[in-house]
Amino acid sequence: MNHTVQTFFSPVNSSQPHNYEMLKEEHETAVLGVPHNPAPLTSTMIHIRSETSVPDHIVWSLFSTLFMNPCCLGFIAFAYSVKSRDRKMVGDLTGAQAYASTAKCLNIWALILGFLMTILLVVIPVLIFQVH
Repeated sequence: MNHTVQTFFSPVNSSQPHNYEMLKEEHETAVLGVPHNPAPLTSTMIHIRSETSVPDHIVWSLFSTLFMNPCCLGFIAFAYSVKSRDRKMVGDLTGAQAYASTAKCLNIWALILGFLMTILLVVIPVLIFQVH
């Protein structure tokens, strides 16, 4: 029988830790799931804009199209609202905001002109029939 002792863990340098300690640290990092590569860890930062909701005014435009549609302003506002919603789905918030602003302006004008036409269509016949 050969009783020679082989030393697997012998310190090479007194300032370096023992090979056993290095293997123990490698085992601990493997158990903890830390990667073995010495490269520094990098992180990716994703910036999410807080104001991602751009109102497209599609319900208001639909109402203007169905009930108050002087000079087809409600229909045009509805078209701009749909364009705004399409731009929002693509991720172009600036374009969506521009189309939504135009739709809002057209809806306001359709509302004002619709009320004026309704008032004139009610007031003028009443005044005409009162005189006679």
